[in-house]
Amino acid sequence: MSENEELLSALKSRTDFEVIANFIRSGARVLDVGCGDGSLLYLLQTRRNVDGRGVELSQQGVDQCLLKGLSVIQGDADSDLVYYPDSCFDYVILSQTLQATHNPKVVLEQLLRIGERAVVSIPNFGYWRARAHLLFLGRMPVTKELPYSWYDTPNIHFCTIEDFVDLVKEIGAEIEEAVVLNRQGKPVKRKLPWGAWNLFGQQAVFLLHR
Repeated sequence: MSENEELLSALKSRTDFEVIANFIRSGARVLDVGCGDGSLLYLLQTRRNVDGRGVELSQQGVDQCLLKGLSVIQGDADSDLVYYPDSCFDYVILSQTLQATHNPKVVLEQLLRIGERAVVSIPNFGYWRARAHLLFLGRMPVTKELPYSWYDTPNIHFCTIEDFVDLVKEIGAEIEEAVVLNRQGKPVKRKLPWGAWNLFGQQAVFLLHR
């Protein structure tokens, strides 16, 4: 696959990648935690010329990253971030992974300890379609952003946009920027209260700092 094809594939597979890339300054030191097959890290190295590193739990994901020429090690966000020194990266990214960790609060605190800023994207379980699915069908929703059935999902801590905002406040961090994406993956451009974004946004991307 050519470089352009790799980039197009990455952007097509995840609508939050474009927003994340726009948050990262050129040449920054970046750690992508839970980097999967390395698509986002590849995008950042190509577009932003970042000094990128990755941590991925699955061996398959690590192998796919290495095939892309990326610097990625196998590790667990819940247990291995403690080994990184303070402020060793400009940005630490956790994309669509926080809900799959065992202790989201501790993980978020670790991101902000080892990075000057943290970029976190989450699927929004408070999205109106998810609420309607539960209300009218009485079943856990299955969507593009939440594609697993209840019995085989890796997600163990579902949260809403408002839940995440509360957690950020609880750990003493600040939201520098936030972009909420609709069902088509397009930014909700109007500035709305968190409660409205919580209802109409299917996912959200946050830029955080201490």
